[in-house]
Amino acid sequence: MERIDLNRGLSVEELDKLIGKRDYLPFLNAKNAIFREKNMQRNPPSREEALRLMSEHPNLIKRPLAVRGAKIWFGFKPEEWEELA
Repeated sequence: MERIDLNRGLSVEELDKLIGKRDYLPFLNAKNAIFREKNMQRNPPSREEALRLMSEHPNLIKRPLAVRGAKIWFGFKPEEWEELA
């Protein structure tokens, strides 16, 4: 398992590779001030805009974030994180 250090930030290319063909919207942290300021709940950004914003503002990415092979865990969902134990 690889825990992603979001404190260092990720480039648009790294985010694009990480998210892959998955829906990008669940990766956005709805509790983040930018998410709320831009009213992303009602007006979600395009994938390109979301990747750019997440790259510029790492706190916009839902945390924690871990990867094992093709599986990604993000956000705090205890029932899902038990799989990692």
